[in-house]
Amino acid sequence: MSFMQTLRFTLSNLPGWRTGRKIIVFESDDWGSIRMSSKEAFGKLVDSGIPIKNNPYCKYDALESNADLENLFEVLSQFKDFKGNHPVFTGVNVVANPDFDKIKASDFQEYFYEPFTETLKMYPVHDRVYQLWKEGVEKRLFVPQFHGREHLNVQRWMRDLMSGNVHSRLAFELGLWGIYSSLIKSDYQAAFDLEFASDLKYQHAVISEGIDLFRELYGYQPEFFVPTNGPFNLALEATLKSKGIKYIMLDKFQKEPLGDGKYKMHIRYLGKKNKHGQIYLSRNGGFEPSQFPGQDNVNACLRSIDMAFKLHKPATISTHRVNYIGWLHPENREETLRQLYVLLGEIIKRWPEVEFMTSDELGDLILADKE
Repeated sequence: MSFMQTLRFTLSNLPGWRTGRKIIVFESDDWGSIRMSSKEAFGKLVDSGIPIKNNPYCKYDALESNADLENLFEVLSQFKDFKGNHPVFTGVNVVANPDFDKIKASDFQEYFYEPFTETLKMYPVHDRVYQLWKEGVEKRLFVPQFHGREHLNVQRWMRDLMSGNVHSRLAFELGLWGIYSSLIKSDYQAAFDLEFASDLKYQHAVISEGIDLFRELYGYQPEFFVPTNGPFNLALEATLKSKGIKYIMLDKFQKEPLGDGKYKMHIRYLGKKNKHGQIYLSRNGGFEPSQFPGQDNVNACLRSIDMAFKLHKPATISTHRVNYIGWLHPENREETLRQLYVLLGEIIKRWPEVEFMTSDELGDLILADKE
């Protein structure tokens, strides 16, 4: 890190909850969602002039396969902290995807969604993914929490589909939506960005239905929430509270969308409570080899952990699904897992007293201290 990066890290991590314990949390977003549907789809989008060729999310990311989960679990299971716990990923999951057939049958006038377990049935090597998720929870290797119903801003996407947006329609025909082009002015991936204030009512329903579906699929109550791609209107916190969410990850400096081009700034710190009694959590490190190929991702992550511990903070590491997906490009998964193996070995070597926790376990610890 440069001097300015170190200074920013220090200042942003000074406020809030502290601990003398060496706690590490891995938070991994986007699981359960469609991204690129096939290599053929990627090629057609590139040939159409859509500038995604060098976008790692479009090139590598996809609905997780059997092998993606199996290989990740294999690496995690080879390490333990001093309490005997394996490194554990908090899988920040969505639980549904659009039902493309029903939407098309309605002539793009009505939106329909399906549980991600139904989406899995349309993919070629994904028949054991749902069972592997359950095994991940049982073995405490990968524990899902809530990211939203879909990784999709439904109303924004449907407005473009209804209007006949050429690139949106092309992606739709290929079974996806997560692209960026000159014809798409907004981020479809940001499910809770608020284009119009009137969209807020629908977003309350998205949260309520999504958490109900999460409980149905996984058999337990999610307690931690991360809004997809960040934007989030704080009026939705009340619905999260009513559905059992105790902990929320929002940016330390958040630009809250109010709709119709208006925003409000907020400043947060680890352990801060909102008016509903929910605790804000935050991230202070990253391990993203797919986004930063050729860089020393292992040592960069180790430096952030070291700085967090010196400031008496837990180290919460962002590591998105894209890094671990090899269904489309096996070399992407293999390279990340190679680096993850080195990272975990170095963590245990440097900090033998390390404790691996999930996000909700960290939230429980902070809440207990406050009470």
